[in-house]
Amino acid sequence: MNTIYRSIRKFAHEEDGATAVEYGMMVGLIAVAIIVAVAALGTQLNTFYGKIKDCLTTPATCGA
Repeated sequence: MNTIYRSIRKFAHEEDGATAVEYGMMVGLIAVAIIVAVAALGTQLNTFYGKIKDCLTTPATCGA
């Protein structure tokens, strides 16, 4: 019975699981930051290339 008690006590004090959860949360937050950055940059690039396309199709609309 003493062995079971020691095993449960050791399991309760072990921090490996908590460390894994912390790393998992960090990876999740980094992924969210990357998704937000790519979405914002993608919108800006789409606008930029749209302006270039417009200038190539109708040069009179560009401020040359």
